[in-house]
Amino acid sequence: MQNRKYKILLVIMILVLIAMNYNYLNGFVTKNFSNEKEISVSRVIDGDTIVDTDGLHYRMLGINTPEKTEYLYLEAKKFNEAQALNRSLTIESKGKDLYDRELAYLFDNEKNLNLELVRAGYAGTYFPEGKDIHYEEFASAWEECLNKNINLCEKSTSKCASCIQLKEWDFDNQIVGLYNKCDYDCNVNKWRIKDEGRKNYIFGNVSIKSNNYLYVIVGNKTDSGNKLYWKGQTYVWTRTGDSIFLRDSDWKLVLWETKGY
Repeated sequence: MQNRKYKILLVIMILVLIAMNYNYLNGFVTKNFSNEKEISVSRVIDGDTIVDTDGLHYRMLGINTPEKTEYLYLEAKKFNEAQALNRSLTIESKGKDLYDRELAYLFDNEKNLNLELVRAGYAGTYFPEGKDIHYEEFASAWEECLNKNINLCEKSTSKCASCIQLKEWDFDNQIVGLYNKCDYDCNVNKWRIKDEGRKNYIFGNVSIKSNNYLYVIVGNKTDSGNKLYWKGQTYVWTRTGDSIFLRDSDWKLVLWETKGY
């Protein structure tokens, strides 16, 4: 008898829910309890930072675009302006950073604007806190960019680009080991190693000897032999996951790899 009463009560509750406006309830929950909201973009600061009409700053998640002094900075900013400026967008917020900027994914209807910057070759992927639900999409977009061979994904045509291999990448000891497999020395003057974020190591006028290693080690020691030290950093490679990019003096991509995700 008791079970029968519970069943009747359950049926009544279901009928009440059906009778109510479900769309209203869903909209109410989304508006008041989700991390999504609507904004209007009044300014684009650069490729990965925007400002809304209330003056709030948003740092776009999952990406890192070139800084002011770097290759394709202006192009990345213009691309972001074309897709975001003076538009009403939906944002998926993930809290704030140290600069009080809201961390967010930007959507124009179903289009993820952060993702479009990677696909177009104006941003690399950037997940310093590790994978989130969007990570795989961004990894695929980067692969798509590489296949297109455009912008930040454009491959180096340097004679030495096919010679240099990444043989060691040690997060614990913060060491990168590059190997020259060719039968001639490769001068890497003004080449650079870059992480997913803002850290750059720019080579001086040095060569990687034929069939030999060159190591870049985070630390403040004096360069010696085939060991170069990345000074001024306590760490570069993030253990929760990172990417390494080796670029030639024209910023073209020699090699890249992702690890730890």
